[in-house]
Amino acid sequence: MSALTALRATAAGIERRTPAHRDRAVDGLRALALLAVPTGHWLLGGFTLDSEGALHNASPLPAFGALAPASWVLQMLGIFFLVGGYACVLSFHRRTGSTGQWLRGRIARLGRPVLGVTAVWALAAPVLYALGVPEATLRTGATLVIQPLWFVGVYVVVTALTPYCVRASRRLGGWAAVPLVASVAVVDVLRYGPLAGSVPGWLSLLNILPGWLFAYQLGVDWGEGRIGRRGAWALLVGGAALFATLLAVFHYPASMVGVPGAARTNSHPPSLLVPALAAAQSGAAMLVRDRLAKLLSRPALWAPVVVVNLCAMTILCWHQSAMLAAAVPGSFVGELAGLTTAPDSLGWIAARLAWMPVFAALLVGIARYARRFEEPWTRATAARRALTGVLAAGFAVFALGLA
Repeated sequence: MSALTALRATAAGIERRTPAHRDRAVDGLRALALLAVPTGHWLLGGFTLDSEGALHNASPLPAFGALAPASWVLQMLGIFFLVGGYACVLSFHRRTGSTGQWLRGRIARLGRPVLGVTAVWALAAPVLYALGVPEATLRTGATLVIQPLWFVGVYVVVTALTPYCVRASRRLGGWAAVPLVASVAVVDVLRYGPLAGSVPGWLSLLNILPGWLFAYQLGVDWGEGRIGRRGAWALLVGGAALFATLLAVFHYPASMVGVPGAARTNSHPPSLLVPALAAAQSGAAMLVRDRLAKLLSRPALWAPVVVVNLCAMTILCWHQSAMLAAAVPGSFVGELAGLTTAPDSLGWIAARLAWMPVFAALLVGIARYARRFEEPWTRATAARRALTGVLAAGFAVFALGLA
């Protein structure tokens, strides 16, 4: 049997096992948003080598400000929270047990892969150090591994708020997300407006929850049937107009991700630009839903979407490890274009694009084994679970620079 025949047979098998009620468009949007995470991190993150051969994080954004619009496309967390809210509200209504049981199940699905990756790295770090990997490289790697995991913490919080989001949706309809974006706007006025000099720095942290809950609430409203095509168009046009105004009139930073050395950032914590982009993306997603569903009725296109969704947390938790699996050995070779050289030239961009398939292949190889962390740990004893927790906590302490 040829490889092409095998792939067709696999796709046909996935098609047969797909329930008729499955919302293919939502799964497709989730897969698209999910794949944007490693793509963005691999394209907009680089390394430099110091005199001791240790790796340090670097970014092409300071040298190439023109790359900022790429972050508008690659920053798709708004879509991720949108489809998360949509899927969670449907799951919430289908629950057979209590709300607490439903929530514990959702949190367990998110937590197992996080504990897995951090525990494995806690075990691997001493071994790598013994093999000659510099401590600075290990700290760089630990920072990269733990960097995407903030998302899981925020997602757990907004998931816990699902019952309240449902109530808000039923009371306010499609307007339920407006108070959230208004809250972010107020905080931005305080921290960037005339009173900025007298406002404490911690005030910006107040934007973390409403800034990301906004798109989740839109997803709940969508799942509740509170947003139709007219509302979707309003989100698309209104979000795009607000986004353009913030950039052109109020001079918000153009990049949706943090730029080393920049005085302001749009993402940590989120500024008003985040819900503006999320609104535009959400409106567009709602409008293309039917066309996307029709497109994904083709088995050859649907099968990859299913695979990506089944490995969602594995991709999120391990994609940085895949890049490190190339960069750490490369650091012993020396300066490799696009991998261990400074990201400050057009040549680096071209070389990094050439490395992308390598990172993807390494991620596929890692996922074959790491995927098991997403499954229920039915065979794990209490002692093993406790040890995993201790290892994960130790790695977090190391990654955060507390040890």
